[in-house]
Amino acid sequence: MITGKNYIGNQLSSKGTKTYKTFNPELNIENAHVFTEATHEEIEEAVSLASKAFKVYKSISGAEKAAFLNAIADEILALDDTLIQTYCSETGLPEGRAKGERGRTVFQLRSFADLVQEGSWVEASIDTAIPDREPVPKPDLRKMLIPLGPVVVFGASNFPLAYSTAGGDTAAALAAGCPVIVKSHPMHAGTGALVASAIIKAAERTNIPNGVFSNINSSGIEVGAILVKHPKVKAVGFTGSIKGGRALYDMASQREEPIPVFAEMGSINPVVILPEALKKRGATLAKTYAGSITLGTGQFCTNPGLILGIKSASLDAFIEDLSTEIVKMTPSCMLHPNIHGAYNRNKDTAMSQPELQVVADYGSEVKTNYAKQAIVTVKGDTFLNNPKLHQEVFGPFSMVVQCEDETQLEQIIWQLEGQLTGTMISEDNEISNYQNLVSALQNRVGRLIFNGVPTGVEVCPSMVHGGPYPASTDSRFTAVGINAVKRWARPFSYQDWPNSLLPEALKNENPLNISRLVNNVQTKNKI
Repeated sequence: MITGKNYIGNQLSSKGTKTYKTFNPELNIENAHVFTEATHEEIEEAVSLASKAFKVYKSISGAEKAAFLNAIADEILALDDTLIQTYCSETGLPEGRAKGERGRTVFQLRSFADLVQEGSWVEASIDTAIPDREPVPKPDLRKMLIPLGPVVVFGASNFPLAYSTAGGDTAAALAAGCPVIVKSHPMHAGTGALVASAIIKAAERTNIPNGVFSNINSSGIEVGAILVKHPKVKAVGFTGSIKGGRALYDMASQREEPIPVFAEMGSINPVVILPEALKKRGATLAKTYAGSITLGTGQFCTNPGLILGIKSASLDAFIEDLSTEIVKMTPSCMLHPNIHGAYNRNKDTAMSQPELQVVADYGSEVKTNYAKQAIVTVKGDTFLNNPKLHQEVFGPFSMVVQCEDETQLEQIIWQLEGQLTGTMISEDNEISNYQNLVSALQNRVGRLIFNGVPTGVEVCPSMVHGGPYPASTDSRFTAVGINAVKRWARPFSYQDWPNSLLPEALKNENPLNISRLVNNVQTKNKI
């Protein structure tokens, strides 16, 4: 049941007077439920509860955290059609997408459950003492990862389940031992409320301390700012725009005690199509990329917004084929009228730039809040000299840059901002002759794809979903996969500590039977 209230720990609360509703972009009407924005008092209660809960939660066993995470997954599945219908009514996305994203969310939770159940994620490292070492004795040192403290997670507009209330940031933080306060996204507050209820039920079922999770409603930026600035909050997770992520990053860095903000922001995900690949399968690539550009109405963070090639008759043919294929795609609904409006404004800004050619712009009438896909093209010199052409147009839009030669193509890559992904399209061993391009692209992205499309982010240990700024605020970490847990932990050392008082992960007996680095040897053996 959706109450429209805030979850302050396990208590529902609506002390404020500011209310709002979500919007159904498919029907172009407001949804029925009314949500009450959190007050300063409620925010303080949530943070205080989280801080108190952290003192207990940080030390509970991996088995207990695993039970909690699995229980969250179970409770989300138990929401069944109510969750799916609410998701669709708040996003305009189809039922299949809703069920697919729910499956991914559940998989993420269970993956982190398996991680903490096994326990080696803490990266235990032990260097035993050498008391008779000359000229000075060597102390006993033992290191492991420990949780940071209460974390604030901002829900993402484009993934109401997988990147929001119980999404990757929340699952990773809970796995690390950090309480989480979610600042629910106002565009899908109902979906968030249902998932929040599932988390609360799971916490109660598994005897997790009250305050480990809270869900805060807000239609604007004030609540988020208060949370980020609160001295008891120790880290922030965010998925969204460069403007929003940078604002949070600046707030956090200006605190008396600065804290990390792990923000995943804009990306145009450059695709380099090499000459032989264009010549031999340009038509096939055009069809493939028309599908990728319009997938999910272009509202994926890995949407291919920039395609780079060297001038040739084959590139001309590819542009013509891509233009033909893109307008064959059936337009679809965007997440919200505000996102639809921003898409149109950003598309118009890009199309109005000098020396730019519009080669495809869907011309037929579409329903309200449906996006019209477009393809534009520019010369390499034009792209290099106009920074406005480097900016993301969030939606089904892509730009083809016609480079004079390999040297200019490489120059363009080096001048790009940081990106989540880069793609190389090559024929057989063609890529071996373009290693400078590969090196340049590697410097600009977090994930390099060979002969594929960037849309689609596999949830597995080897995935890196992040990249140089502004793709993310810290390129050393991923927002997807079990290694995302490391964002919410810090290394901590014990020196000459009595064995009986050490955490289980660092005791001589290795009671958790985890893999540890002992005197530079990876082992599960006792000491």
